[in-house]
Amino acid sequence: MANLDRPACMDDENGETIRTALAMIGGKWKVLILWFLAIHRVLRFGELRRKLPGISQHSLTSQLRELEENGLVRRVVFPEVPPRVEYSLTSEGEDLGEVYTAVYNWGCHHKQLGEKAAAPGPCG
Repeated sequence: MANLDRPACMDDENGETIRTALAMIGGKWKVLILWFLAIHRVLRFGELRRKLPGISQHSLTSQLRELEENGLVRRVVFPEVPPRVEYSLTSEGEDLGEVYTAVYNWGCHHKQLGEKAAAPGPCG
């Protein structure tokens, strides 16, 4: 295991701190939604849905509502016909940028370990 600088919250024997974080970003789709919003800055509902093959309209709506309730995603409705709705990260959501990058880099490392081809993939 990597040597971690132990912040004071690591003394949380019951894991309440990590439980709080996982309650906000855990689930099948939330991290991917946050990742795409971090990359693209602003996305409409349909754009997000196209980036997440396999997600239902109901699941995407639910996940976005939870992320909005947790203060990580901002939803802006424009008074147009038909209404236009855009999603972006709040400053709290942007604060997770290092987390998204660390998860991406970890995924690249483990993906490359499993690849048999010598050609570099999208991870570099």
